[in-house]
Amino acid sequence: MKLALKRVLPRRAPAQRALSRLSVLALIVGASLVSPAGPAQAAGNTLTVDVGSVVRPVTHVGSGGLYGVGSNTKPTTDQLLPLSPHGFTQPPPGTTHLGNGATEPCCDALGVADNITRAGAQQLIRMPDIYPTFPYRWQGWADWEQKVRTMVQDRLAATSTTNIRGWELWNEPDWTWDTAAAGSFNAGWTRTHRLIRSLDPVTPIVGPSDSYYSHDRMVSFLRNARDTNTLPDVIVWHELTDMDWDNFDDHVADYRAIERSLGISPREIAINEYNSLSQMDIPSVAVHWISVLERHGAREAHRAYWYEAGTFDGLFTLQGQPTASYWAYRWYGTQAGNVVRTTPQSWLDGVAAYDSSRKIVNVVLGGDSGNNSVRVNGLGSFGSSVRVTVNAVPGSGRHTHVAAPTVLSTSTMPVSNGTVTVPVNGMTAEGAYQVVVTPAGGPTSAWQQVYEAENANVVNAQTRASSGASNGSYVGGIDGTADMRSQSFVDFTVNVPTARTYTMAVRYANGTGATSTHGLAYNGGAFSTVSYPPTAGWGQFGTTTVTVSLRAGYNMIRLAKGSPNFPGGTGYAELDSITLS
Repeated sequence: MKLALKRVLPRRAPAQRALSRLSVLALIVGASLVSPAGPAQAAGNTLTVDVGSVVRPVTHVGSGGLYGVGSNTKPTTDQLLPLSPHGFTQPPPGTTHLGNGATEPCCDALGVADNITRAGAQQLIRMPDIYPTFPYRWQGWADWEQKVRTMVQDRLAATSTTNIRGWELWNEPDWTWDTAAAGSFNAGWTRTHRLIRSLDPVTPIVGPSDSYYSHDRMVSFLRNARDTNTLPDVIVWHELTDMDWDNFDDHVADYRAIERSLGISPREIAINEYNSLSQMDIPSVAVHWISVLERHGAREAHRAYWYEAGTFDGLFTLQGQPTASYWAYRWYGTQAGNVVRTTPQSWLDGVAAYDSSRKIVNVVLGGDSGNNSVRVNGLGSFGSSVRVTVNAVPGSGRHTHVAAPTVLSTSTMPVSNGTVTVPVNGMTAEGAYQVVVTPAGGPTSAWQQVYEAENANVVNAQTRASSGASNGSYVGGIDGTADMRSQSFVDFTVNVPTARTYTMAVRYANGTGATSTHGLAYNGGAFSTVSYPPTAGWGQFGTTTVTVSLRAGYNMIRLAKGSPNFPGGTGYAELDSITLS
């Protein structure tokens, strides 16, 4: 989507639940930030958080952006790291694209790859953004196929770039594909898919990337892709209309039903453009989106590109300063451990995580005005009272610098039957809020020391569940060494209080019966070797200890079976967590 082409999108009829809220739509945040208004029944709502009900490991699904990174230094890596970005979609190498009034092309995937890697994220390459204009001007099949060959060859030549996790074959074909000149999109998908696979049989292919979810188009696309053996590895569509968060669960359910009906194995879902132009600057709307994306099973989601490249789609001003929405994403970025179940009421919604290593419940919420509350259940291990902090940011947009959140309250509250109800008073419908709950004496450690592998940037490996793992999950299948497309590693983003040497305990499993090894590097430095003596079996964990010299603040630590500048580990090992002390 590009700013100059704002339009009303057709869409599948929403569920009755969404229709019943239509009368509220005009009153809620989507109308305007100039004259904000709350919902008709604003106050007295409760967001319920169930600490013991795990949804998934924290991976910050919603913390991504389309054209979110503008260069190798914009935003800076130090600005990106606190946001825990999950993924980006960037233009291809050799791009000539001029998006949203830009006067020169920017930020191709290979040019910004180092910045994104340092920030612990991966990226998709949007191939049709090789063209200068949007909508794209088709120049014929010979031209397109030559462009595809060049883009793929340029990527394959970038042997040190490990963070490309997908070719996005086209963008919004429901209205940008030139059927008259190029033939049907389904046939064009098959032809292009086969060409890419002849050049690069490894990198995933993602699509179809329609501008809105359409049942009929999805059925047609998937049936053709199944029958021609050109199924995408990851399914993609966009969510760009006002209030579409209220329909996302319906879209996911419908898509899964189509997969089953066509006998297609489940694909991961990426929403690589989300949020509408009119609501993009509203922090509470971002919270709505993050909440449903986490709740309903997206792998990743990227903020839509309505604004200038390199501002993380409005999280930073043009001068590179944080906006109000930035702080909502930063709160979200500090979540660790497991995402736990939240139950919204009326327009009050949120995403919550529980870090059991520090006993921190971190809730990010918004969407209603007036006096509301957050009820947190499952706090039996916290003791008879808890410390509660409530923070807030206003509903201001992308041109307003917000230097820091406002602390609304810090208090000690009693716990009754494992439950505390936290008042969040004076809410605005557009603002975002954070509720942090810890034991009365504070977190169990002054800074985060335990980092779960499943919360990290997992590349060419799999997250698996196990009751024997420290947080219920671990990372296995860390097996790839062939080249930059298939090398396997886990990148941990850690945040330490002082520059010094730290002891790092690696909790691992090794069922090979012999000592295995990984490469260890941090902050782009040289690799050393970590040895893993045999454990009792796969999914049965032991600990090995090494030392690392870290700078104050954020650091990136890589444990790799295969990685550029590393000859490759021996044997195999699974990773549960690292602990710094």
